[in-house]
Amino acid sequence: MFDDTANDAETHDRALKPAVLRGFRCKCPNCGSGPLLSGYLKPRPACTVCGEDLRYARADDAPAYLTILLVGHLMAPFMHWGFVRFRPEPIVLAAIFITGCVALSLYLLPRIKGMVIGFQWARRMHGF
Repeated sequence: MFDDTANDAETHDRALKPAVLRGFRCKCPNCGSGPLLSGYLKPRPACTVCGEDLRYARADDAPAYLTILLVGHLMAPFMHWGFVRFRPEPIVLAAIFITGCVALSLYLLPRIKGMVIGFQWARRMHGF
């Protein structure tokens, strides 16, 4: 047969949890010091501290999908609780929760993108 031990060590030697947590902090998944994003959502081509090549990072639609999923599941129970408990006018309830949804989405989107890039880096996906 053939030996897969060298290939296995090559593809699974990066720790997943630290890479994803560093991504949540919008830091380089390799060193945890350099900034991961050069703007709000644009990944840097390389880490400014350790030089890790990040140009292969392609999160595509995953961060947006996960942000919508998370915000929806967080805000829906609060919306129900707020309506049942306080019975506000529908326009007041809508204004409060639209503002909350937009703010939470804007906060989470770059962090979830960092997590997706950290996951890809740890699993050597998309050329890492």
